Amino acid sequence: MALSKQDMKSVEFKGTITPNGEIVVPSEIASDIPTGRPLHVVLLWEAPDEESHWREAAFQRFPAAYVPEDSVFEKLMDEPR
Repeated sequence: MALSKQDMKSVEFKGTITPNGEIVVPSEIASDIPTGRPLHVVLLWEAPDEESHWREAAFQRFPAAYVPEDSVFEKLMDEPR
């Protein structure tokens, strides 16, 4: 016998997967789920787009490439025109 959506309850929460592959369910949610019941699990996660990958890489490497002499550009940006 297949279950319909009417026969199911749902809950949504944000979380992560631990290094050993386990999903941690918040205790206030876990206490509402009867133990021993089958679960239907759907996982959604944000796939990083190419632009965010490049932005993150640049953000991490920028301090290493910045030298005090570069501050002249900041001064020029702040000057009135």
